[in-house]
Amino acid sequence: MEFSESLKKNEDFRTVYRKGRSHANRLFVMYVLENNSGRNRIGISVSKKVGNSVVRHHVTRLVREGYRLQEKVFNSGLDIVIVARSNAASASFREVESALLHLGRLHRILKASGKAGSD
Repeated sequence: MEFSESLKKNEDFRTVYRKGRSHANRLFVMYVLENNSGRNRIGISVSKKVGNSVVRHHVTRLVREGYRLQEKVFNSGLDIVIVARSNAASASFREVESALLHLGRLHRILKASGKAGSD
């Protein structure tokens, strides 16, 4: 990811959950908190409710790739945590990408020219 890095520490996840805003759709819940830096940090959480380890890793890779391809349309300086819901296990890549852009619009964290993607 060119403009982003991973959110790794449990403490960072908890801070975003506690202080950030959240919006949800059918596939994901997205928490967003400003981090006062020039880069985004993205964390992905997929619980055992979604499926076994193969399914969870597949969902994680779909989310990471969907965000990577669309990261130019997201504003900078944000901590973003994406929590997968059980419906994400059967979602296609296009549905995942569309859901991420939808949540970005709900949070108003897309740049003005953020109409990219396949919605």
